[in-house]
Amino acid sequence: MIGLAYMQPMTVFDTFGIVSMQTGAHVPTAYIITLIAMMFTALSYGKMVRYYPSAGSAYTYAQKSLNPNLGFVIGWCTMLDYLFNPMINILLATIYLKTLISDDISIWYYVIPLTIAMTYVNYRGVELVANVNTLIVFCQLLLMGIFIALVIKGLMFDGVGHGTIASTKPFFTPDMQIGAVAAGSAILCFSFLGFDGLSSLSEETKNAAKTVPRAIFLTTFIGGLIFIGMTYFMQLYFQGYVFANPEESQPEVLLYVGERSLTSFVAATFFQSVGLWLAVLAVCASGIAAHTGVSRMMYVMGRDGVLPPKVFGYINPKYKTPSINIVIVGIVCLTAGFFDLNFALHLVNFGALTAFFFVNLCVVVQYYIRDSQRYTFGHNIHYLLFPMLGMAFIIYLWFNLEYTALVIGLVWGMIGLVYLAFITKGFTQYPKEFINRNRNPEPEI
Repeated sequence: MIGLAYMQPMTVFDTFGIVSMQTGAHVPTAYIITLIAMMFTALSYGKMVRYYPSAGSAYTYAQKSLNPNLGFVIGWCTMLDYLFNPMINILLATIYLKTLISDDISIWYYVIPLTIAMTYVNYRGVELVANVNTLIVFCQLLLMGIFIALVIKGLMFDGVGHGTIASTKPFFTPDMQIGAVAAGSAILCFSFLGFDGLSSLSEETKNAAKTVPRAIFLTTFIGGLIFIGMTYFMQLYFQGYVFANPEESQPEVLLYVGERSLTSFVAATFFQSVGLWLAVLAVCASGIAAHTGVSRMMYVMGRDGVLPPKVFGYINPKYKTPSINIVIVGIVCLTAGFFDLNFALHLVNFGALTAFFFVNLCVVVQYYIRDSQRYTFGHNIHYLLFPMLGMAFIIYLWFNLEYTALVIGLVWGMIGLVYLAFITKGFTQYPKEFINRNRNPEPEI
């Protein structure tokens, strides 16, 4: 549920307009391509969690399988994704709230309460995070079920769209352009971000080596099925429809379906409002999950001494949470009042793709090369072919990043390298805590 909350099932409404236009009305096909591609990376995360069930996620995998200094760089770049993701979700919630309540109210009246609530839930522990996110995901799925029921009603009885619920056109038409669908799949990749965050909960999960890989797989697979199923019916319903604002299609999608399937404009407007309120909860749930993940990764980096251990390596004795890190992330969330959403999104994309690429590489190095698991057909498939396919898709997505995202990512990486050179005295030694921990591993939190 934490993984699904991070992925935000209702994000399908936000991306539908722009991807439908990009793919020539073949969004479900684009989602299928994206799901297949992301499953390779999800499987790689599962393999590395089994090997190193640590809260450090990509940072720990690269540190132990590749090189400690490279591990720090990967962790540093991943922080670009994790650290600003909660802030982005607060920005999104603020956009929805300004639409629902008032655009004249200062943004701080939205940002501050949302940040406090998100920080408090994380401060109290992962069980509260899971319970809150379960409730929010359930509400999202309930609304989406009602939405699909209205869509089916419109298709079968109101003559909307194709007028049928059985068609292959959302998946394939003779004039479908593969390049356009592939470009749409690159956009949809970021709908799947979140499964990787589950690996940061490895030290708070019973039987993590078995449970976390299963959760990562199910989060990615179930999320993909939800996206494909939703967009199949939506593509049939919105056949020939031109969105007024494709990049922010959620309010328009909800209102359009409500107007044609409900008995009055008032009912349609109410349905749209309920959907937007749930969208607020959805992005808050995603922010809470991201907040959970980054605070744990910062804890492991503090425990290893690559970040100041007295601050970042602290565990609250009552709630068993990295409470200082949680507060730090909360403070970063407050910067939502100063950032533009488009700029903030650039900060996230580079970090996520960097982590994905190197986790796939870690599988090849750790299993295929170091452990010599390459003498059977199954070994070659699982430990070489699948992660190589994952890396190939990530490289494709890198080429589809905007120039600004690449520049910001490289600058952030250089800052990390300068800091690493300082704490390792020109890369001549590792932090003391890292050496001690690898000689005498501490008990898991």
